[in-house]
Amino acid sequence: MRRMTNPSLRVVAFGGLGDIGRNMAVLEYEDDMIIVDVGIMFPEEEMLGVDLVLPDFSYVRERAHKLRGIFLTHGHEDHIGGVPYLLREVKAPVYGAKLTIGLVEVKLREHRLANEAALNVAEPGDVIDAGAFQVEFFTVAHSIPDSCGLVIHTPMGPVVHTGDFKLDHTPVMDQHTDLIRLGQVGAEGCLLLMADSTYADTEGYTPSEELVGVSLSNIIHKAPGRVIIATFASQIARVQQIVDGAAAAGRKVFVTGRSMENNVAMARQIGYVQAPDGVFIGVDEMRKTPNSQVVVVTTGSQGEPTSALTRMANGDHRHIQIEKGDTVVISANPIPGNETAVSRNVDNLFKQGAHVLYNRLENVHVRGHASREELKIVQGLVQPEYFIPVQGEYRHLVAHAALAEAVGVPEGNAFVLTDGDILEIDEEHARVVDHAPSGYVYIDGLGIGDITQHILRDRAHLSRDGFVVVIVPVDRETSQVAGVIEVLSRGFVDIDDSEAVIEESKRVVLDALTTASHLAEIGGINTRVKDAMSKFLYDRTRRKPMVLPVTVEV
Repeated sequence: MRRMTNPSLRVVAFGGLGDIGRNMAVLEYEDDMIIVDVGIMFPEEEMLGVDLVLPDFSYVRERAHKLRGIFLTHGHEDHIGGVPYLLREVKAPVYGAKLTIGLVEVKLREHRLANEAALNVAEPGDVIDAGAFQVEFFTVAHSIPDSCGLVIHTPMGPVVHTGDFKLDHTPVMDQHTDLIRLGQVGAEGCLLLMADSTYADTEGYTPSEELVGVSLSNIIHKAPGRVIIATFASQIARVQQIVDGAAAAGRKVFVTGRSMENNVAMARQIGYVQAPDGVFIGVDEMRKTPNSQVVVVTTGSQGEPTSALTRMANGDHRHIQIEKGDTVVISANPIPGNETAVSRNVDNLFKQGAHVLYNRLENVHVRGHASREELKIVQGLVQPEYFIPVQGEYRHLVAHAALAEAVGVPEGNAFVLTDGDILEIDEEHARVVDHAPSGYVYIDGLGIGDITQHILRDRAHLSRDGFVVVIVPVDRETSQVAGVIEVLSRGFVDIDDSEAVIEESKRVVLDALTTASHLAEIGGINTRVKDAMSKFLYDRTRRKPMVLPVTVEV
C-alpha cells in the first residue's frame, strides 16, 4: 500500500458507504490514527445462519501502534455494536457521551471485557487530545439521548463528522443540534464535512420525536387491554416516552427481552429513564395486574428470530401469551432486509387476536435522520472545502453529494466513496490514492470471520436444492467398488416416494466407476461420482442438489 510522502490527512471508511450499518471511519495523520464509531450490520436475508456483520479490522490491526482513541457519536448498534470485537484485537481509550458509554459497558460485560477497556465519558464541548488530533464533541438531535457530532481538529484543518442527526425543534430530553457551533466552525474554515446521508433523497424536513410521544400516550390511554410496545433496546428516549404515557394513564411497565432489560436497568441507574415509584414491575406483579393496567416494553421490532416479540408472536414466550384485546405497537421502521420477518410477526400477532399498530397506521415512529432541507442548512453553515457523504446506501450518497455541490462545495470536491477507499488530503488537493480491505466479516455463533462467501454460497445452495450423499466402498488395493453403494438424501427428494430415482442413481454411479480406466486415487473416484450423479439428477429432476461423495476403503 502506498506510503504517505508529504504530510497529509487520510480518511478511510470501513462501513456505512453503500449499506446501512457497520459505520466506522478512520482518520490518519502520519503516526497518529483515530476511529469514529465501530458499528455492526444486521445480516441480510441471503446471509444464511449469520448473526451479525462486522467491518474488516485488518487495516486498524496492522496500524494498532498508531491508534490514539476510539470516538463514538451515539449508542445505536450500527455505531457501537462492533466495539467489543475491536477491543479484542487492539487496545485504545474509548470516548463517548454518558449514555453511549453506559451502553458500551453493558456490551462489554456481555463479552466479559468490562475490566479490559478504558472507557471515558465526554461532555459536549470537551476536547480530547489524541496525538495529532484534538476531538471536540457537540450535541445533535437524534432518536437516542446523548447523540453527538465531532469537530476533529487536524494539522490540515477542522473535520466535522455529524454522526446521525436531524434538526428537531421539540426533541425528547431537550437535546438540539448545535447549529451555533457548526456555524462557528464554518466561519473559521472547515476542511472536510462528513455528514449523515440516510435520507438525502427525501424532500422537506424530518418530523419531530414529539409526535411519537403524543401518539404512544394516546394509544396507551385508549387501549382496552394490555399494550405491548416493541422498539430497539438502545432507544432509551422512546422508552422514556412509553414510561411517561404509562404513568399518566395509571399503568405499570414490564420490560422484557435481555438487551432491553439490561439497557433499561443501566439507563435508570444513571438517570436517563425516570419513573414514579412503583411504575416498573417484575414478572410476578405483572401476572397479578389486570391487563388494562399493563404496558410491556419489548425487543423484537425487527422480527429477530429469538427476540421477545417474535416469541410472543409464535406463542412460546415464557411470561406473555397474546390475548384478544391486546394492542401491539411496533415503534420502529424495518431495517432493509428485515421486512419479511417483521411482516410475519405482524400476521402472527393478528392471528392470535391482537390489534397491531405500526407506522403506516399510526405515528408510532419517526426518522432519526435529516431530510434534504436540514442537510442544506448544515451544509450552508459549515461551508466545507471538501465533502464526504456517509451513512447511507449508494443512491443516498450520490444524492447527498449532488446536494452539497448545489449548496456550495466546489465541483469535484464532493467524494462519493465506497468502503475501503483511502482519501488523501494535502495542502493542494484531495484524491483517492488506494483501497484498504473492507469486506464483510461475519459472526456465526462463536465464530468471527471464519464464514466466507464460499460458505454462504454453499448454504444458499443447500437451502434451495438440498444435498445427496453417495457412499462408495472401494477395495484399498485395487480401488474397485467393493460393496453396495448407498445414497442418502436430505432436502432433495423423499427416498420413500422416489425409490426408483435413488436406485437408478446407484446404477449410474456404479457404471461410471466400472467403466473408468484408472481410479488409483480417492480424489479421482470422488470427482467421477460427483460428476455422474450431478448429471443424472439434473437430467431426471431438473434440480441441482449438492452432491457429497464419501469413499470408504475396505
